[in-house]
Amino acid sequence: MLSRPDVLVLGAGGVLGEAWLTGVLAGIEDASGFDLRECEYFVGTSAGSIVAATLVAGRALRRPPQTRTDLELPATRAAEGLAVAGLEAARRAGSWALAAASAFAPLALGVAAPGGAMVRGALLRRLPRPRQRLSHLRSQIERSGARFDGRLRVVAVERDSGRRVVFGSPGAPHATVAEAVEASCTVPWLFAPVEIGGTEYVDGGVWSPTNLDVAPAGRETHVLCLVPTASIIGSNSLLAVLRNAARSAASLEAMAVRRRGAAVRTIAPNAESAAEMGSNFMAREPAQRVLVAGYRQGLELATAR
Repeated sequence: MLSRPDVLVLGAGGVLGEAWLTGVLAGIEDASGFDLRECEYFVGTSAGSIVAATLVAGRALRRPPQTRTDLELPATRAAEGLAVAGLEAARRAGSWALAAASAFAPLALGVAAPGGAMVRGALLRRLPRPRQRLSHLRSQIERSGARFDGRLRVVAVERDSGRRVVFGSPGAPHATVAEAVEASCTVPWLFAPVEIGGTEYVDGGVWSPTNLDVAPAGRETHVLCLVPTASIIGSNSLLAVLRNAARSAASLEAMAVRRRGAAVRTIAPNAESAAEMGSNFMAREPAQRVLVAGYRQGLELATAR
C-alpha cells in the first residue's frame, strides 16, 4: 500500500513527462483519498516543476474526463505549458536535440564529482543560443498564483558556471515561481536561457533528472519520487544512455536521502505508460493517452498491496 508522502519529488520529462506525472498523481489521489496539495515539501525539475507549482498553488490536478478502469481516450486538449513552444522548437532542432542530450546524460551520474560543474558550464557555453522562449509557460504559472511559501523547491542550472541552484531553498537567489519554473524547463539546446538577477539559467535536468538529493527529508519522512525518463522506450545507444542515466541518478540520490533516515520510493512509467510515451518526450499528440495511462498507473499504485 502506498504511504502518504511527506515530500513529492517530480522529475524532468518534457511535455509527456508532465502528462504522466499529472496522471499518476491524480490517480493516486482518487484511489487513496490523499490530497497531495497538502504535502510538506515539493521538489520539481523541468516538467516536474510545473506540476509541483500547480500543487503548491492549491490547484487541482487535471484528470481524464472519465474515471472508470476502462477509460476511453479523451479528445485532444489545446496545447499548454511546454507544448506551446516545445513542439516547434524540437522540430527545428531535429536530431541535434538528441545529440546534445547525449552529452549531458552521463553527467547526471557525477553530481558530486570534482569539476563536474565546470564541465557542465563548458558544455553549456558551447551550445548554440536559441531564440525561442517559454513565455507562455511563465504566464501560465503566474496565473496559477503559485508562490514560494517554504514548501516548494525548483531546480535550475547556471548556464555559465554549470552549478545547480535550488530556487525556494534557504539562501537561494530571489525569483518568482514563474521565473524559476521557466528556467527549470529551459532545455538549453531548444530555448533561450532565462535571466534572473543578472544570471542566466537553464533546465535543472542538466544536473539530474530528479534532483532527489535536495529533498528536505529527514528521519521518518516519506518521500515519493516520480522519474518520467527512467522507462524511455528504445534500444539504440543514445536512448539507453538517457534511460540508464535517469535510473542511476535516481538510485544514487535515493541512497543519499535514505542515509538521513527517510523512506524513499521511486516510481517510473510502467509498460503501458512507457509505450504511450515513446522516445520523443516533447511530442504533443500522445499527451492525452499518456495522461490516461498515467492515471491508471496511479490507481494501481495506490491500491496495490
